[in-house]
Amino acid sequence: VLRCLGIPTRVITNFNSAHDKNLNLSIDKYIDISGNNLHLSEDSVWNFHVWNESWFIRRDLGSFYDGWQVLDATPQEKSKGIYQCGPASTKAIKEGDVNLDYDSPFVFAAVNADCVTWIRYSKKRKERVYSDTRKIGKFISTKAVGSNSRVDVTANYKYPEVKEISFKISYSQYKNSLMDDRKILVTAV
Repeated sequence: VLRCLGIPTRVITNFNSAHDKNLNLSIDKYIDISGNNLHLSEDSVWNFHVWNESWFIRRDLGSFYDGWQVLDATPQEKSKGIYQCGPASTKAIKEGDVNLDYDSPFVFAAVNADCVTWIRYSKKRKERVYSDTRKIGKFISTKAVGSNSRVDVTANYKYPEVKEISFKISYSQYKNSLMDDRKILVTAV
C-alpha cells in the first residue's frame, strides 16, 4: 500500500529475532538445579521475524530520525492499547533511543536483547549462569533492487559486535599502566 502511495518501502528479515515480552532487553530462561526448563518467562527467540521499512521524514522526532522507519504489520504485542508497531526510526534503534514513541524499545530488543540463563534455587534466589550478548539480531536483510540477492542491513540497526579479548596481566603491570595513563593526563593538561 505504501509503495502505491509513492513511499519507498522494503521488506526486512531479522534472523534470531527476540520477542522481549517485558521489555527488559533480556531474553530470560530459567532452569532448576537439574537443568530442567522452568517455563517462567514469556520471552522467546524466533528463528526469524519479518517487518517492513518505509522512508519517512520525521517532523515529530526531528530530522536526525528521518530515513527508514520500521512498520510491523504482524505485531504480537499491544502498543497504546491496540496491535500496532511503528513507525520506529532505525536510527533511534541503532542509537539506543528507546524512550521514543512508536515501539522503539520493542524493535531495539528484537535486534539487541541479551539471552540470559538463570538457575532458580527458590522463589527468592536465582543466579545468572550464562549470558549471550551476540545471539540476537543476525543477518538483518532485505532483497536487492533488480535481483534476488540478499542485502545485509544489520549496520542500519546496530553497531558491530565487539570481540572480547581476555588476557591476564600481573598486578604490577596493571599498576604501571595506571601510572602511564596519569603521565599522559598530566602532559595533556
